[in-house]
Amino acid sequence: MEVIYQYAWLIPVLPLLGAMLVGLGLISLNQVTNSLRQPNAAFIISLMGIAMGLSFALLWSQIQGHAPYTRTLEWAAAGNFHLSMGYTIDHLTALMLVIVTTVAFLVMVYTDGYMAHDPGYVRFYAYLSLFGSSMLGLVVSTNLVQVYVFWELVGMCSYLLVGFWYDRKAAADASQKAFVTNRVGDFGLLLGILGLFWATGSFDFDVIGDRLAQLVQTGSLSNLLAILFAILVFLGPVAKSAQFPLQVWLPDAMEGPTPISALIHAATMVAAGVFLIARMYPVFEHVPAAMNVIAFTGAFTAFLGATIAITQNDIKKGLAYSTISQLGYMVMAMGVGAYSAGLFHLMTHAYFKAMLFLGSGSVIHGMEAVVGHNPDLAQDMRLMGGLRKYMPVTAITFLIGCLAISGIPPFAGFWSKDEILGATFNANPALWVVGWLTAGMTAFYMFRMYFTTFEGQFRGNQSRMWQKLKSPAGMAIVAGFDTAPAFGPGAMTKGELEATEEHHHDDHSHSHGHSEYPHESPWTMTLPLALLAIPSVLIGLLGTPFANYFEEFIFSPNETLEEVVEKAALFNPTEFYTMAGASVAISLIGITLASLMYLLGKINPVAIAAKVKPLYELSLNKWYFDDIYHRVFVIGLRRLARQVMEIDFRVVDGAVNLTGFFTLISGEGLKYLENGRAQFYALIIFGAVLSLVVVFGVT
Repeated sequence: MEVIYQYAWLIPVLPLLGAMLVGLGLISLNQVTNSLRQPNAAFIISLMGIAMGLSFALLWSQIQGHAPYTRTLEWAAAGNFHLSMGYTIDHLTALMLVIVTTVAFLVMVYTDGYMAHDPGYVRFYAYLSLFGSSMLGLVVSTNLVQVYVFWELVGMCSYLLVGFWYDRKAAADASQKAFVTNRVGDFGLLLGILGLFWATGSFDFDVIGDRLAQLVQTGSLSNLLAILFAILVFLGPVAKSAQFPLQVWLPDAMEGPTPISALIHAATMVAAGVFLIARMYPVFEHVPAAMNVIAFTGAFTAFLGATIAITQNDIKKGLAYSTISQLGYMVMAMGVGAYSAGLFHLMTHAYFKAMLFLGSGSVIHGMEAVVGHNPDLAQDMRLMGGLRKYMPVTAITFLIGCLAISGIPPFAGFWSKDEILGATFNANPALWVVGWLTAGMTAFYMFRMYFTTFEGQFRGNQSRMWQKLKSPAGMAIVAGFDTAPAFGPGAMTKGELEATEEHHHDDHSHSHGHSEYPHESPWTMTLPLALLAIPSVLIGLLGTPFANYFEEFIFSPNETLEEVVEKAALFNPTEFYTMAGASVAISLIGITLASLMYLLGKINPVAIAAKVKPLYELSLNKWYFDDIYHRVFVIGLRRLARQVMEIDFRVVDGAVNLTGFFTLISGEGLKYLENGRAQFYALIIFGAVLSLVVVFGVT
């Protein structure tokens, strides 16, 4: 087994090698490389498969009790300062390696079917491989500097992949938005890293935690500074994991191809934030105020994401807000000290959310056969319906994902979410209430999504109805109500309907597909869905409260295995059934409401929205965060830039121009005095002497 640890560095290097070789081929032999589409894809998938095999071997070794392994080499040295780089393999690393490699491998297989006809097929695989390598490098990092290097590489890859279709303005804008928003958090993270190094003299996770605790206890470091440094570090995960107030980039990232949406939302970009909180837990646990900030930020983000998701009509954006909400659960768990529960939900969520996103991609792939390559139509749930009949594998796996994320036993999401809610209740009942209500909303919007997409009659081939379906009354029609108030769920933002109508008229000749009904996706897309369905159903059984194998493997750095086992022995069945019953009950209420509105047609959702118009519009407009940020930061900074430009033009340039003008005038005047005539110089001297005589004579 020791040999595996010595070659563990190959796990991030193999995908990097694939990306590098294919990338060099694209640069030097573009046409040849692009013509070898599937050989390039097979090469990159094979390298990720080897990395996945090594990751499973390391995980098995860690389960068998192998000690953590760290290998470093000196990277830089100056005086007493020494910086090492390398890799570390412990329980947390082994788990994350398996999550990242398995999801990345299945996404790559899926990509072959989804991107089969895309001219950027090979380039996309190169980006995917680089993205996976960056995340794997982050996971095995031994210190904060190395984490920050790979942290930025992950951000760069997300920029490349979100803006993969850069010729589309929406995709180009979304990639810039993601990049800029993450730079805000990354700047805070950098300041926090530098502050912790200034205070502790180290970049190593455990050393920083121990020294920071000692400095605060002895009074050598102000508690306020410790809180500031911890919160600055937390800003990095706030941006990467799309927590309030930096959550605005994640829904827009849906402009990228669906496979990358699945990878970002399941195992790479957003998981990086939660992983860093786990790695920095030795620091955060000694700063209670920072832990409270983390907990309340996560709880509010979970609630925020759920309230916005209930009015989304774009299937991918609905899942995006769902991801924001579920990440909020993980962050809240970390904040209340439920270390294992947060990471357990990270693992279960990675599999069922990857399956849900890939399922949405399968739906879009099938819809494009009917409505053409138009994201506004292919991703709109109001134009779907009845897809279970045409896409049975996609429908079944999507239903499994909905049950898992809704917390219905025995699916994976139930066990992880219930563990978070139980720990939150013991720590802060107010946060539990927020999480409990969010669980009900999660079940509602997920089954709203499932019913409008897979049940009822197919609406995508009714081209004459598209405008009406995409109008404010669209969701009422979906629910079986032909008449509806002027607005409601399904309403579009201002100007969207007109733009859709204009697009419909302008592109009528080429907006249709070649089929009247959608079809099931090829096996390269359905096989990953079927494989992901297995952990979505079963993997939660590793963390049942009566036999929590997951917590015995992954537990807080401030605990020992003996303490974890003793705590597990105190399991109270009555408390578990009470808490689990409450969470399942609220989820069943949400599912029931969704079925009454969107399956059985007993309740008109548009009529309800009319009665709570302010709340509905708040949700529809995403709590106005995008509008506020646009006015304050985009427009505000433009105005500030104009003022700075005015100062530069009038003050700075004015001072320079005045100097030049003064030089010009003085030069023009002096040229008449410096004429080279001796008589004129003598006259000037005589005049000067006469003036002195007069002045001194008068005095």
